[in-house]
Amino acid sequence: MGKFVLGLIVGVAVVFGIVYVYFATGMAPVATAAQAIPFEKTLAGMALHAREDKEAPKTVPIAADDAAFTAGADIYKEHCAVCHGLPGQPQSAIAKGMYPKPPKLMEGTGVTDDPAGKTYWKASGGIRMTGMPGFDKSLSTTQLWQVSVMLANADKMPQSIKDSMSAPPAPPAAAAETKASPKR
Repeated sequence: MGKFVLGLIVGVAVVFGIVYVYFATGMAPVATAAQAIPFEKTLAGMALHAREDKEAPKTVPIAADDAAFTAGADIYKEHCAVCHGLPGQPQSAIAKGMYPKPPKLMEGTGVTDDPAGKTYWKASGGIRMTGMPGFDKSLSTTQLWQVSVMLANADKMPQSIKDSMSAPPAPPAAAAETKASPKR
């Protein structure tokens, strides 16, 4: 029995040693264009879904109505569209360079099959090692719920709101002022 335990300990130590050497010597891919690490998608997805199921809110504190959809659409255009895209618009240069590729939330099923609480959880805290930032420090709780409710109901929104999302977002006010006032 002692030899078995010793062999098990040595085996585990060897595996950890190989993993350490793999990362410490720069063999692990880190560039966005590089091939995925073995089991990366499986393990990351498993961890994400388990944590999300445990922590995502189960109830939605705002109504799924036109006012929430309109506000959510405006927030989405300003903060989310650069990575996740707008309906009928080409993918941005930022999105093209990301790994993993950000999902197109307004095309296909997007996140309309996800409860708003799961989208809120992702948008609030972000998702590590994906490029998905957490917006809990820059958007209010109400804004996060508005965009989450809008996305959960994107396939049910009135056409007028869908049409408003097809136009690219306006440039930020500071950029518009800089362009408007010539330098002397």
